[in-house]
Amino acid sequence: MQRVSVGDIVQVISGNDKGKRGKVTRLLKDRDAVIVEGIRRVKRHLKATPQRGGGILEVEAPIALSKVMPIDPTTDKPTRVSFKKKGEGKVRVGKSGAELPETRQ
Repeated sequence: MQRVSVGDIVQVISGNDKGKRGKVTRLLKDRDAVIVEGIRRVKRHLKATPQRGGGILEVEAPIALSKVMPIDPTTDKPTRVSFKKKGEGKVRVGKSGAELPETRQ
């Protein structure tokens, strides 16, 4: 079980986008990185092909997992995540003791 999952609202804690919040769209486990909506936007230059035109696109680049923290649903602040046993499995818990919802899309 990961500390951050797809669909979570996270806040950036360091870097140029410090303080910004967004929703996790992809989790890159092999690189320990996430892609967050509206965070770390970079320009990609596309060469024109017969199927599509060229141009400059702005896309979200991966950001290190250590630079984001999930938002606690009760306090609405960034929180560290711990795990608690519940029934047969585990659940993610914030610092306030509230469960972080499993938001898979």
